[in-house]
Amino acid sequence: MALAYSDITVEVKEIFLKNRPQELFDLSPKGTVPVLYINNSTIIDESLDIMHWSLSRNDPDDWILPDLENQLELINENDGDFKYWLDRYKYFDRYPEHDKNYYREKCGMYISKLNIMLENNPYLYSDQISMSDVAIFPFIRQFANVDKNWFACTYPPTNNWLTLLIRSNLFLSIMHKYPEYQSGQYPLVINFNTM
Repeated sequence: MALAYSDITVEVKEIFLKNRPQELFDLSPKGTVPVLYINNSTIIDESLDIMHWSLSRNDPDDWILPDLENQLELINENDGDFKYWLDRYKYFDRYPEHDKNYYREKCGMYISKLNIMLENNPYLYSDQISMSDVAIFPFIRQFANVDKNWFACTYPPTNNWLTLLIRSNLFLSIMHKYPEYQSGQYPLVINFNTM
């Protein structure tokens, strides 16, 4: 979303994590996605770093708000504790130490915080979208998808925020299904240019 918002055109290569090609590891030894290949000396393999890179080139609606430190703290909490519990909630059968409700309650501590932030604003920090909204909502979407009705009833402000984001023209413009990249099919290089 940040790349599209910043008017940076990329060529997308869809990687299925169950079938990671060697070319992915050649670009980034972590073998995780996303990976933004800019040139042989600049490869970015963290989502938040890709967002920063994009927004540093073009941020027409000021997604990077003056209180960036607070945004980064909220994003780090999302990427740390919340994601840890989210994985256990989504795949609770893989983590039999506790039941599904236990993991859901652990996730709920973070979502309750978002819920309070969203009681008086459509977005986390104001009436306009920011970097933190875009960085966090994919994880909340994963959480909500486990039990959509329960989520909507339990966290109405957060559900409204999530609905606003997933129905946005920006989100809809980037949600395409791409064919799986096959090893050796074509160079696993993401070409880009700024418009």
